[in-house]
Amino acid sequence: MVELSRRSLIAAAAASPGVAVAAPGLRQGAGQPQDEAYWAKVAALYDTPPAGVVQLENGNFGAMARSVRAAYAVHTDRVNRETTLYTRGTIGQDLKAVRIKVATLLGVGVDEIAFTRGGTESMQALIGGYNRLKPGDGVLYADLDYDSMQVSMESLARLRGVRVHRIDLPEPATRETLVAAYDQALAQRPDVKLLLLTQLSHRTGLVVPVAEITAAARARGVDVLLDSGHALGQFDFSLTAMGVDFAGLTLHKWIGAPLGVGIVYIRRDRIADIDPSPLEKPYDRIDARVHTGTVNFAAVLAASEAIDVHNTIGVTAKAARLRYLRDRWVGQVRSLPGVQVLTPDDPSLHAGMTSFRLTGRTGFADNADLRKDLFARDKIFTIERDGPAKGACIRVTPSFWNTPADMDRLAAAIRARAV
Repeated sequence: MVELSRRSLIAAAAASPGVAVAAPGLRQGAGQPQDEAYWAKVAALYDTPPAGVVQLENGNFGAMARSVRAAYAVHTDRVNRETTLYTRGTIGQDLKAVRIKVATLLGVGVDEIAFTRGGTESMQALIGGYNRLKPGDGVLYADLDYDSMQVSMESLARLRGVRVHRIDLPEPATRETLVAAYDQALAQRPDVKLLLLTQLSHRTGLVVPVAEITAAARARGVDVLLDSGHALGQFDFSLTAMGVDFAGLTLHKWIGAPLGVGIVYIRRDRIADIDPSPLEKPYDRIDARVHTGTVNFAAVLAASEAIDVHNTIGVTAKAARLRYLRDRWVGQVRSLPGVQVLTPDDPSLHAGMTSFRLTGRTGFADNADLRKDLFARDKIFTIERDGPAKGACIRVTPSFWNTPADMDRLAAAIRARAV
């Protein structure tokens, strides 16, 4: 890891957005997925993993670029040096500027977003606050939804007196079978009024056709709460174009902000359908829907620099590179006997994250052992995931410093273990 002195941190942060200092010649959005010279410059923005380790578990959170770390240190220094002279003074103007930048990133109104401490908190505000349910109504979620969101949906039976329904998504999947799965589930359960939908599953990497599913739900009078925690920054999308009214998003995964920065989105004319936090007065603003208490101000402020880095690389280039790395290893193992790749090759149904399992090894403990073995023998770091209806799996999540050689090394390791 590179150690940065306070002087170098301040100098780096002063060079807004800092990307040119970290990687001279990096042109905005210019990277083609197979241009290794370009992606080496992108990798130079970050501190790479320890030598010899192939880091393929980048889904938990995204490392900050050095320039973002520098800005974060400067913001932290100011908050701690000026304390309440700043936090009860001009910080409001600085936070407003970050909020405008986030709204621009998402293509939504500034009054339609509020800061949270992550995607989970955003979704908790939406699930717990949705006030259009009455006793006897139904809510629906799927096997690939995030654990905390599933628990929240289940809690609505106790809190709202509703019936909770769960479905298992098709595996393998196509666009048609995914849309049909949700449409049929809603047709068979006319009591459902609220649907939890995960744009990109943290379990398998499956990307669902949000616009089509949302339209099908709306036609049946069902509202959709969209979990976009893993989607933002992995590929390009528009909340408004997809017809989304409610969404939870995270800036500390694929945007690369410091840990603890999320966003809740509520379309302007739907804000009243989410109750204010019990800790807030019943204002009609979106800010009242979430109450975080005193937050890490420096983390929120540094999200501005993270967005600058994201925009310099470009979401189109990022998406193409991540899919290229994913396809590199998947293409070598999909046809192997004993290997099951859990996302289809349709580029609209995956991004960089994809999971696999070995035939017969469907238990969580089996996959935990496999993950440990991959690291012990090959120094490849992945993570096991539980929850898919057909069994647990190993999740592979490359990032921008990974190379084709890393993916070849993974493919060779899987090949050696295939039965």
